[in-house]
Amino acid sequence: MSDYENLSELVLIRKSRQGDVKAFSELYVRIHKELYKFALYTLKHPQDAEDAVSEAVIAAYENISGLKKEKSFRSWIFRILSNQCKKRFRDVPQMEELETELPAPERDYAGSHDVRKAFGILNEDERMIVAFSVFGGYQSDEIGNMMDQNPATVRSKKTRAMEKMRRVLQ
Repeated sequence: MSDYENLSELVLIRKSRQGDVKAFSELYVRIHKELYKFALYTLKHPQDAEDAVSEAVIAAYENISGLKKEKSFRSWIFRILSNQCKKRFRDVPQMEELETELPAPERDYAGSHDVRKAFGILNEDERMIVAFSVFGGYQSDEIGNMMDQNPATVRSKKTRAMEKMRRVLQ
């Protein structure tokens, strides 16, 4: 167990801003599952999700000294990831369905394929908003900041996206 595992996220961010690679590595360990889940549900392809997360983490490491508010680290890195996903989404032709790409858990809950299918019908913007909300746990104002959109616009897009998903799941 390293000494870094016991440090708070804020201390790790401060150390990372000063160039401490081990501190940044610990931050990555703490957030990588959330980042990957967001990227996977946004891009629908595991390899693209891994690549987007890798590129986002590299960009975050290279630019962490420019992070203005240490408390906004998570929204900052998710914004970087969001931009990477948008770039990949534009650059990569539409990908095959996620169903054959995800390793199946030991017990797959009924309807999980349907949820993936419902998520897949959303446009890029809706997918990002739902992913930020559901997987990142972010509120509309935070999502609005990350995506350069008005919080009210984010709420209405999220409502429409959830309604689209409901129709597919019924």
